Amino acid sequence: MIRLEHLSKTFKKRVALEDLSLEIRAGEIFGLLGHNGAGKSTTLGMLLGQIYPTSGEAFIRGVSVQQNRQKALDKVGAIFEEPAFHDYLSGWDNLRILTSYSARLPDEELREAVRFTGLEKRIHDPVWVYSHGMRQRLALAQALLPRPDLILLDEPAEGLDPEGIYEMRKLIVRLNRERGMTVVLSSHLLAEVEQLCDRVAILNQGRLIFEGRWNELTADPSPAHRLEVDDWKKAGVILKKLRVSQPTSDTISLAPGGDMADVVSALVQGGVRIRAIEPLRRNLEDIYLKAISTAKHA
Repeated sequence: MIRLEHLSKTFKKRVALEDLSLEIRAGEIFGLLGHNGAGKSTTLGMLLGQIYPTSGEAFIRGVSVQQNRQKALDKVGAIFEEPAFHDYLSGWDNLRILTSYSARLPDEELREAVRFTGLEKRIHDPVWVYSHGMRQRLALAQALLPRPDLILLDEPAEGLDPEGIYEMRKLIVRLNRERGMTVVLSSHLLAEVEQLCDRVAILNQGRLIFEGRWNELTADPSPAHRLEVDDWKKAGVILKKLRVSQPTSDTISLAPGGDMADVVSALVQGGVRIRAIEPLRRNLEDIYLKAISTAKHA
């Protein structure tokens, strides 16, 4: 559905994005992950035709955003940067005004967007009384008019409290599962991207450093386990023969391709009593920081 070909953007002397190529499939939730300034918003801005690339091109359904923006963005909804509303007007009047810029929609279309985002009880209140979470839901309702099949969300959980993040996450999942919508979102929140996205692209200083599924990133060639035995001296001799390392006094790391069942069998046959054993899941932030560190030294 989306194809980015060698996209680059330089603002004066600052490189915001460098030679980014990506393909995003129809029907998936795709995440752009990175710290502030990594190039996420710049990428979405170029997809929306609001930022013109220094070089490269973005395509939606095979249509160039740069060559034919109106056709490329047909049936595309978005929340980009801080949503702007007329605070003294109601949420309903804001939706009516915003949709009138393109084509006047029947009230039932607006009501459906309001129902979907859960704003029925507050839609006729002035926007100035809305919480940040309600403003985000109003922005999402606007992005759903008219019904898109692709939605681009720039930091949708930014500034939300835990309850607001949870509600936004549920809405994004519903868009994908109930409406079959392709969702592309940017975020610096690791846990949110992990829970929501089928695939992810990690950007760092404008460069793509990883693209793929989370399990590809989190796969550990040398899985670690916490091990508790009755005789570490005897166990150490056996583990050394199996090329199993001991990062700390009670953890072991298998060699690439190693099987924990073989380790357990060897220890038991060697007369070592195993009191406890459990796999250690790598910390998500550590994985992310390691990916960035690896890219810096590549």
